Formats: sequence, structure tokens, C-alpha cells
Amino acid sequence: MAEITPIPLAELTTLRTGAAPERMLDAATTEELVDTLREVWSRNDEWFVLGGGSNLFVGDEPFDGTVIRILTTGIERLPSPHAGRARLRVQAGHNWDELVAYTVEQRLAGIEAMSGIPGTVGAAPVQNVGAYGQEIQETLVEVELIDESTGEVQVVPASELGLGFRTSVLKHHYGGAPIRRAVILSVTLDLAEVDEAGREISGEQLRRALGITGDGMIPLSDVRDQILATRAAKGMLLDPEDPDTSSAGSFFQNLIVPEVVAAQLPPECPRWPVQPDLDAATVIPLESFDGYIPPTPVVRPEVKVSAAWLIENAGISKGFRLPRSRAGISTKHALALTNRGRATAGELAELARYIQARVHSEFGLLLQPEPVLVGIEL
Repeated sequence: MAEITPIPLAELTTLRTGAAPERMLDAATTEELVDTLREVWSRNDEWFVLGGGSNLFVGDEPFDGTVIRILTTGIERLPSPHAGRARLRVQAGHNWDELVAYTVEQRLAGIEAMSGIPGTVGAAPVQNVGAYGQEIQETLVEVELIDESTGEVQVVPASELGLGFRTSVLKHHYGGAPIRRAVILSVTLDLAEVDEAGREISGEQLRRALGITGDGMIPLSDVRDQILATRAAKGMLLDPEDPDTSSAGSFFQNLIVPEVVAAQLPPECPRWPVQPDLDAATVIPLESFDGYIPPTPVVRPEVKVSAAWLIENAGISKGFRLPRSRAGISTKHALALTNRGRATAGELAELARYIQARVHSEFGLLLQPEPVLVGIEL
């Protein structure tokens, strides 16, 4: 553990907001991270951990507590119990896109469509990161974490993380407390081993992004290159020369709504079906079984709808700004709120609330923010 002179969070977050916190600690190894967290918890400090700073929206007032920077790195390749697959155990502070690049180089398939997502590996399960139809929950085996309530290090299977659309039991929702307060130390993924030909692409969103119309194998490197080019065109790759990238990526989540709600939206609104859990089982205790098996309830599928389309069709175009504001919508992507030059968190929040109000007025739907909110409310 190394205590350092606190750095303004505007210099460590991609939205470029936030003053220097009261206290800042660096942890470069897992042991340092565990010791640091236990020390902070023993003091009953307010705290949060900071990785790449790409999914934080920090308020203008100094954070009255301790910020712990996770600087751990490393990838360990492990055997998988499944033929044709391999496991990777990755330290929480490892750069996410560097991990994706490694998997593509090693011909390990499963996260290549998430190329270019900023941030660290430890943050990925917290919000179940995903892009172009791929989500980390598809390959996540387990995480090693330390629990605040006990101070103990545990290995927790993915099935116990409550993974859903951009959520988990570890995520702070819209400024609230998570169901489980814990910090991820490492992440284990199970990936498919492929050859130079790559893999078949079946998901609709990824096929559309890659411009695929027929069948056939696609090399992982081609998938990565195309995704990176697509993200760059949308201002979703960090570039200090491009103010459109001074953002937290997609500020609002795509909405998951019942099929009946989606049917009321204009037909041109992009939407994707969310498949229900068809493997769910009804368990009847043997001692109470009377020979009657209740019918399986009909589950109507939910639908994911495009938040970007809702924003633009509520009359808010790319590049939009409120009068005299230094915050604005990206000129390349309607979902990105950007800091156009020393914007305050208050200015960004004002723009976010305006967008929410316009979409709600037009379509009756409330957009929810994707970043973790620290010292700011919407």
C-alpha cells in the first residue's frame, strides 16, 4: 500500500469531473489491495475503488473519504475441464482491452466483440459489460473477491453474482448501495480455442456490426479490427485529441422492456429480443408431491430497445448542447455525454436530466444512467 498525494478525479476519469479526494492509496499487488481495503474498512472510511475511471460520474465536491487505485496486472492461463477450451485468470487492475487483444492473439474466442471497451478487468463483471450481443457472463466462471462485511477473500462462482443486463449484485445502482459490498481481486474466464479460421458469428447485433450476410468462419483478428473501427467512428475509443471521447461511453443503458411495451414504440425503433430462461426448473419436495405437476407458465420474452434511437427521436441530435453549457452530446453517438472542455459535473447532470425528461415525455420511458454515480444525483 502506498499513500499518495490525492490527484483530482477529473484527471483520472474519462468524463473529466471531480476534485481531489481527501485520501488516495495505490495498490499494485493483490496482497497490497487486500491489506489496503482491510485498513480502510477498519477506519470506517467512506471509500471507493478506482480502475480505469471510464465508468464513473463524479460530482464537483471533493470526495470525503478514501479512493483506492487498483493497479494490479497479470494474466495466468489455466487448463479448462472442457475440451477445446482454456481458462484465464486475470488480475482486477489489468486493462480490459489489453486482455481482449491477448485472447485474440492466443486464438481464444468469447470476448473479441468487446474490443475497445475502456476500463479494467475487475470492473467488467460488476456491470456485466457487453457489446454487440456479447456479454462477459457468457464466459465468466468465477471471481475472487474480498467482502467488506467479513474482510475475507472468497472465490465466488458467476452464478452467485446476480448477473443481468449491465448489472450484478456488486453494482452501485444510480447512486445507491450494492446488494453486496465487495471488491473483485481477479476474474476467471473460460474461452473457446479456435484456429486461424476463427469462428462462426451467429448473434444478430454482431453480424450487423460486421456486415455479415452469409455463413462462414471469421478470424478473431478481423472481428477485433472491425469492432475497433466501428467504436472509433462513434467516438467510443479514448483519444485525447478528440473531445467526443471525453465521456463514460454509453451514458444511458439500452432499455429492457416487456414485449407489449416495445410493440407500442414506432416500428423503426431498433430492438432485439431478450430470450427467457428456458432451462428454469420447478422443484417439488418429494414429501409434498401429490402426483400433480403444475403447467409451465408462459413467459413472454422481453425486448431490448435502442436508447440512442429514443434520444434522437425525442428531438435531441448528435452535438446537442444546452445554452452556455460546456457539456454536450457527442457529435458521433447520441448515447455519449461528453465534456467539451472543463465542464462541471453539474453541467453534465443538467444535460442528462434534460435528455431523460425529453425521452420520458415523448415515449413514456425513463432512461437509466450506466456509469456509477459518486457524489452526484440525477
